[in-house]
Amino acid sequence: MECIRPTVSKYFRFVTLSHRWGEGEPSLREIEGHSIYGMSTNGGFGKLQAFCVTAFERECLWAWSDTCCIDRDSSAELQEAIGSMFAWYRRSAFTIVHLSDVPNADSFGGSEWFRRGWTLQELLAPRTILFYTQNWSLYKNLTCSNHKVHVTVLDELRWATGIESQFLTNFSPGMDDARSRLQWASLRCTTRPEDIAYSLFGIFNIHLPVLYGESAENALGRLLAEIISQSGDISVLDW
Repeated sequence: MECIRPTVSKYFRFVTLSHRWGEGEPSLREIEGHSIYGMSTNGGFGKLQAFCVTAFERECLWAWSDTCCIDRDSSAELQEAIGSMFAWYRRSAFTIVHLSDVPNADSFGGSEWFRRGWTLQELLAPRTILFYTQNWSLYKNLTCSNHKVHVTVLDELRWATGIESQFLTNFSPGMDDARSRLQWASLRCTTRPEDIAYSLFGIFNIHLPVLYGESAENALGRLLAEIISQSGDISVLDW
């Protein structure tokens, strides 16, 4: 068994994608039963193809993207996905972050990726991250195995996010420093207003119903009430 386990584990290693959604992102229905390499290279389809190629080049046979690996027509699957998202990114072999608005020679601090709600979780959950620029080149041509622990990148991440390095490199979900966690999210935005609350469920290790159609105020109110109930820290109301 000890000989088999490493072989099986290596075979089932998977890589996750973190990115900004754009025009023409492929859905599960559009790619199910098809080879993605025979499809259009426009918009999100081209991005998905480049992601899969990059994953394969790094010896991963399995790749997961939130655009097409969740059945968004199923409310039950969507609920489960939101509740499991942190764990999926945490368990991945590594996460590829594609910065579509960062040319090769630029610093990534101004990227819109740092302003989006869901990408906060996608930054904190993975133990290993590789940043790729607009044309799928490694950020600053850094060939180290984990950009999250590279001194230069870590300094840039601290500046771009306001998050201290110990949380960037060794983050644990839960209620510790609850007010700080809310402050990290305070300047981020989401396309659907309610998602600003739902995108934080994994960071706090909270499991609440996902009720699309409710107001952002109601969603945040439920989140804050649960944080206070579990932590006893009312200072989170002043975030």
